[in-house]
Amino acid sequence: MRLPKFSEHLHERLQEQRPQLVSRADSVLFYLSLGGLFVFLYDLGFAHSPEAEQTLTYFYGAYMLCMMLVLGLRLVLLNKAGMPRSWIIAEYVLIFFAGCSVLLAFLPSQSVLPGTLVGQYVEQDLVILAVLVYVFLIELSRRSLNFYRLRYNPALLFIASFILLIVLGAGLLLLPRATTNGISPLDALFTSASAVCVTGLITVDTATAFSGFGKAVILILIQLGGLGIMTFTSFLALFFQRSSSFQNQLFMQGLINEESIGNTMRTIGNIVWITFLVEFVGACFIYASIGPAEIPRLHDRVEFAIFHSISAFCNAGFSTLSAGLYDTNFRFNYGFQLVIIALIIIGGIGFPIIFNLYRYLRAAGRNRWRQLYYRERLVYTPRIININTKIVLLTSAALTVAGTVLYFGMEYNNTMREHTGMGKFVTALFGGVTPRTAGFNTVDMAQLTMPLVLIYLLLMWIGASPGSTGGGIKTTTFALALLNIYSIARGKERLEIFGRHVPAKSVQQAFAVMMLSSLVIGVAILLIKYFDPAIPLAQVAFEAFSAYSTVGLTLGITGGLSAGSKLVVIVTMFLGRVGTFTLIAGVVTKINDQNYRYPSENIIIT
Repeated sequence: MRLPKFSEHLHERLQEQRPQLVSRADSVLFYLSLGGLFVFLYDLGFAHSPEAEQTLTYFYGAYMLCMMLVLGLRLVLLNKAGMPRSWIIAEYVLIFFAGCSVLLAFLPSQSVLPGTLVGQYVEQDLVILAVLVYVFLIELSRRSLNFYRLRYNPALLFIASFILLIVLGAGLLLLPRATTNGISPLDALFTSASAVCVTGLITVDTATAFSGFGKAVILILIQLGGLGIMTFTSFLALFFQRSSSFQNQLFMQGLINEESIGNTMRTIGNIVWITFLVEFVGACFIYASIGPAEIPRLHDRVEFAIFHSISAFCNAGFSTLSAGLYDTNFRFNYGFQLVIIALIIIGGIGFPIIFNLYRYLRAAGRNRWRQLYYRERLVYTPRIININTKIVLLTSAALTVAGTVLYFGMEYNNTMREHTGMGKFVTALFGGVTPRTAGFNTVDMAQLTMPLVLIYLLLMWIGASPGSTGGGIKTTTFALALLNIYSIARGKERLEIFGRHVPAKSVQQAFAVMMLSSLVIGVAILLIKYFDPAIPLAQVAFEAFSAYSTVGLTLGITGGLSAGSKLVVIVTMFLGRVGTFTLIAGVVTKINDQNYRYPSENIIIT
């Protein structure tokens, strides 16, 4: 009689301890996957002898066996805890692939489905990496939900995430297999910072200095830097956990400029999905625009298309061509250049604008459909296009047209001399778009006329639009400043645009951003000129503007900068990406209540 009672007692204890056991299994899986990723990076990053490779193979087999046992234990616990069916299926899939990894590790390659497609193409490393990454992302998403409960300033966490990503990227680029002949720690840090800050300035040739593994690291850094690591981890939490905490939504609301806290996680999901969709479509168009004449091998063309699609959409400016898009095989490929232009514009216009345009087109299409097929009366929905969208679209169009016309007029008989007909227009359009934080070049930048260089300084300083992958002070900041000057000249006490009153706080922030950017750029010019006095001032100024606005264009001095100047450019790129105003807001203590007002007194300005 005691045995059944003992069994019941043990069952009750297990029921009570099941949440703790699941939590411990999750922790074990997280650290197992993290440790496995480090070993895998060691395997990829270093050259090994045949004996070492065999040892690593056996290690992977034993490692995946442990992973399979922990996954099986968690599956038993989850299955009896009434978890969703999708979670249970995912656990079965993970256990299956872990078992495949064990078989591939301990059985000879000839004995694993010999003569079949699986036996020919299944790679042990690929299966192991897939399991490791999947488990790691699941566990990381769960921990990210707890991370937002910590009471830290969101601005500081945003800045810290970029610093961490830059340091990790530099470490990966220092691995022996990431480069062809090795690079210095400073060049690795510079390249990592340029990729994470989606700038495109380089001190070593990306095409020749980095291996396929190194280029893959750069591409991942560009993608994470363009999206923002906080946005990506929040998306993981939404994708794997299908839920988010209130703290998480509140934390991310300000970072993505979402007005409604209830739509925060949906907006994050839309940002990531739109990014991947546009990059996939862009890669398809790039692949269609090039052929064996430009890149002979098929897999090289696929890699080229993917790399340049992501780089263009994120406004990064990195290229796997030594001469950039000025390469002889691509400077006359105008179809390819038009695809790059489209990706740059879409990436630089901002996700809030894309969402607002989508809502407008959806409402207009629905009304038109009902009007044509159901004979219903047109339903007018007022003000779907908000003031931000109007300002961004008008300012972006004006800057693009002005940049294209000025480039066409100033460079017609200079850098555009070798182009004819439609090619001149595409080259001028590319020249008008690329200084808006893109960083690609289809002409020899060192041959630009000085008037156009000065115009480029202005276009780079303005940059892209808020909520985008680009940098600069942003188009809305520039537009508000001009409109405010015009409003003051007319004697108006407040700024009104398109029938709307713009709060004084927005105007104050616009001028603060302009002032801080001018200060950072000025200090950068001063320090670079101090460390490299032989470089002409115009080239130094161009480099500083390009670094702060995360553009990536250069007049050819980046590779020859001294160590001190490289550090200055790294800091300038970082401040331009995270925002000087964001940095100050994260450091300075905010005053929540101002329930008082001092007597006013005018200050003499002019």
